[in-house]
Amino acid sequence: MLIPSKLHFPRRLHNAILRQRVLDTLENAMHYKLVLFRSPAGYGKTTMAAQWLSDKDATGWYSLDESDNDEYKFAKYFVQTISNATHTELSHSKALTEKRQFASLSSLFSQVFTELISFQDEAYIVLDDYHLITNDTIHLGLKFFLKHLPDNLTLVITSRSQPPLNTANLRVRDLLIEIDNQSLAFDQSETSLFFNQRLNENIDQEAITHVREHVEGWPSALQLIALHSIQNNQSLNNSAQVMAQLNHAHLWDYLAEEVFDHLDQETQQFLMRCAVFDHFNTTLLSKVTQRKDAQLLIENLNRFGLFINTNGEQGDWYKFHNLFAEFLTHQRQNHLAHEEIDLQKYAAEAWLEHDNIYQALRHAKNAKDDILIANILTQHGWHLFNNGELSLLETTISDLRPEVLFTSPRLVIIRAWLAQSQHNYLQVNDLLSEAQREMADRNIVLDRHMQGEIDALRAQVAINKNEPEAALAFAEKALEELETNKYRSRIVATSVIGEYHHVSGNLAQALALMQQTEKMAMTYGIYHQALWAILQQSEILMAQGFMQAAFDLQDNGFKLIEDQDLHQLPLHEFLLRSRAQIYWFWFRFDEAEQCTWKGLDVLSPFDETKHLRGYSMLARLAVARGELDKAERYLDKCQQLLGQSDYHIDWKANASSAQLFYWQAKNNSEAIQYWLAQAERPETRCNHFTQLQWRNIARAQFHLGDIDTAIETLQTSQTIAQQHKLITDINRNAILAAILLYENKQIDEAVEAMHLAIKQSNQTGIIGSFLMAGRNVLKPLGKLQQKGNVTELEKHRIEQLQKALSNNERSRSAHFDETFIEKVLNTPEVPELIRTSPLTHREWQVLGLIYSGFSNEQIAAEFDVAPTTIKTHIRNLYQKLNLPNRKAAIAMADELVGMMK
Repeated sequence: MLIPSKLHFPRRLHNAILRQRVLDTLENAMHYKLVLFRSPAGYGKTTMAAQWLSDKDATGWYSLDESDNDEYKFAKYFVQTISNATHTELSHSKALTEKRQFASLSSLFSQVFTELISFQDEAYIVLDDYHLITNDTIHLGLKFFLKHLPDNLTLVITSRSQPPLNTANLRVRDLLIEIDNQSLAFDQSETSLFFNQRLNENIDQEAITHVREHVEGWPSALQLIALHSIQNNQSLNNSAQVMAQLNHAHLWDYLAEEVFDHLDQETQQFLMRCAVFDHFNTTLLSKVTQRKDAQLLIENLNRFGLFINTNGEQGDWYKFHNLFAEFLTHQRQNHLAHEEIDLQKYAAEAWLEHDNIYQALRHAKNAKDDILIANILTQHGWHLFNNGELSLLETTISDLRPEVLFTSPRLVIIRAWLAQSQHNYLQVNDLLSEAQREMADRNIVLDRHMQGEIDALRAQVAINKNEPEAALAFAEKALEELETNKYRSRIVATSVIGEYHHVSGNLAQALALMQQTEKMAMTYGIYHQALWAILQQSEILMAQGFMQAAFDLQDNGFKLIEDQDLHQLPLHEFLLRSRAQIYWFWFRFDEAEQCTWKGLDVLSPFDETKHLRGYSMLARLAVARGELDKAERYLDKCQQLLGQSDYHIDWKANASSAQLFYWQAKNNSEAIQYWLAQAERPETRCNHFTQLQWRNIARAQFHLGDIDTAIETLQTSQTIAQQHKLITDINRNAILAAILLYENKQIDEAVEAMHLAIKQSNQTGIIGSFLMAGRNVLKPLGKLQQKGNVTELEKHRIEQLQKALSNNERSRSAHFDETFIEKVLNTPEVPELIRTSPLTHREWQVLGLIYSGFSNEQIAAEFDVAPTTIKTHIRNLYQKLNLPNRKAAIAMADELVGMMK
């Protein structure tokens, strides 16, 4: 829920003087990207910004405080501010912030800019007190925002310090107006006008000059001097003498002596208690001060001008001037120290009644009250967990005293789920074991329902650790223990049983259980688990060879993400990765790559160890295209990630598959031999990932010349795959078997295996696995074609594969990628003409395809452009490289390729 006061234009002081000098500087501000009011506290940054923008309707205002360092909260308020300024709804952007479903602030702002395309009027967006923002993620997002800000919008920032937003670059490009403390400091005429409005006396200009110079035009100090003169009925000259020694170190003494001490004790204590809040309304004040007349008191004090600012047009939210708030806090800690803990507790309870968990936790921490913190987390911990506040939860729980933590089973479970959410499976068991010991020492006995929640968690951990039997036992036990209304844990347990059957090769049972899980999760609105169930069903259908059914089911997953704004969940990346896998099988490599990059973008805010599967897919795609330099970079990243975490065999097998294909392409037998010696050999082969690992092993054995062992390895896997009806693995095993058998001179067996692979591919649509095997597939394919006992559909599939393999081999040698081009341009032996000629990236690609024997029409088809466009590219590169014809181009490219080897 947004606090309206943070988004409303501040009220101008009724006697604020007109700062025409500053207003003239801002006259053409609409032509600048950023207007920065930067000065120390008390220089009137907010007042000046409000005065300047008071007659501009298209203005959005966002008053910041320290709690706005939460990037999700910042995003929510900032999008609303932009909406207020432009009078544009920004409905999709707001939905993303409500659900916290954006990958980064940059991606969110891109969506905002898209929704603002139709808004062409000038508008101003204000961030007030930006110095309170210390979150680097927010700074980074605002750098992007400023860089891409439409010309008709201007960002206005008030800050005590230089914000880290690349302002130097904006200054050089003349896109920044900076109003600093020198600009905001009162000059002689402004100081005269200031005092003339407040003091009923003839003021000596020399006295004004003396006061102004002494405080360097600091408006707050001038206000203090004027207030002193009014309260003590003294002339300005006397006030100047009193303030002669004023500096920042003496400010509190001055406030105490000249302002605070003139208030009655009851009012003083009221103000000191109010200052426990950084912002407040009268309901909060009534809770903390225990006064029914809190609203009347604060309104009277506000009218008195006692450094209380109203936030919001309705005037129902307030904030002390920062200096005065610091002063009041200092006074409270000196004079009401015995109340401090109770005041912080009251503030926490008041914020809880306003459903502001974050402020409540802040005050509970200030009170150092572990019991109150534990109560807040017990009530709202799952809300924080489901909203991605994992860091806040983790740090808060870790600070609790053991005697508090271990008397709350709910917090013990949340703490363990935090570790599970970060894939720290070993830590989960350690945390639960520690909790059991500590609770036993305190004679805390879990009821069977709470034990059921723990067992559901243990089941999830066990299945993630590839311990399916233990997972099944825990999950079944949990279902016996849990109350029927413990929907979340019951869904988790049911899902784990489904995963058990999946990894055990019982695909029909697994599919039914995952369908049941999806239905339960949708019924009770637990959409994360519903999406997980959809993903598991998709994996099962893929294993059964039903690629189109899996593809269609994935569409349901994308719709669920869209309907429930789940775009930035890590599960979204899983869905994109599964879609990329199907595209891979179907030889739609470009779409597979696009999905993979989208998935990595979703994961960008999370721990990079989760990126392994994405980079494995990118490496495999690069190898398939012959882009070995690019593949090497992706595989280096995979190797780095493998060293950072202990991964499931599924993830490791996929990374190994990409590595082996790369090493084969580079003929790196030493690397393959080392991998084979270290390779994990799963005990079972009844699921797709253990099948993949054993297929990796067979491929390595074959490359190292141990073909008989490779055939034996593969035949064992194939027998088990057939037992469990793992159709996709049967298909992929048959492709590799055909190659192995053909190389082993078992021609008939090879043709039979290839025939099986072709038959299965007509169900699965698999082409990518044929292409990864390369030219070795062509021989058994040709023999099968010669044999003649194939159906028309099978014949069509064979011809399709032969054509695809031929084109793919040609593409492998044709790719002049960015790394190749960079090497060329940085190699001294390369002729100067080539290194200095400004060939475009597309012209380099065209040269590579010419070198590979592509015709103009084939090159046009490769880039999906008109042949006339390709002729233009060819003509340009001939001119730039001084080449007479295609033959000369091929010769030059051949020379370059030789140099780069």
